[in-house]
Amino acid sequence: MPAAHRPGLRVDAGLTIPESELSWRFSRSSGPGGQGVNTADSRAELVWDVAGSAVLAPFQRERLLDRLRGRIVDGKLTITASEHRAQLRNREAARARLADLVADALRPPTAPRRPTKPSRGARERRLDAKKRRTDVKRLRRPPQD
Repeated sequence: MPAAHRPGLRVDAGLTIPESELSWRFSRSSGPGGQGVNTADSRAELVWDVAGSAVLAPFQRERLLDRLRGRIVDGKLTITASEHRAQLRNREAARARLADLVADALRPPTAPRRPTKPSRGARERRLDAKKRRTDVKRLRRPPQD
């Protein structure tokens, strides 16, 4: 895909990764494809240097390196796609997967849950319901002689 048609990979409204920072590798894919599997390099690997990226703010770089530390090797994030028979479709799948992964990792953390206590009325209603249930079960018992 020529870079002239694509200025970059849009991750979200504030971040677009330029094509110059993305590098591709292609290899033979396993799976469906018949005789073409042995000759076509349809598996696509998309590599992005997170540590050396010029488009990331320092806090974004830290957040990405921290949240994706299991997937980043030597500062580079690699996405592999081989689920389609065509290289072009695998390239599109890898681009979409990278955009989703980066957008999800850059999302700010959710606020921690504040612990709350049940209100006095809620506690009383719960105990009343338990007493009613106890009475119902007591009435079901056979009479004691």
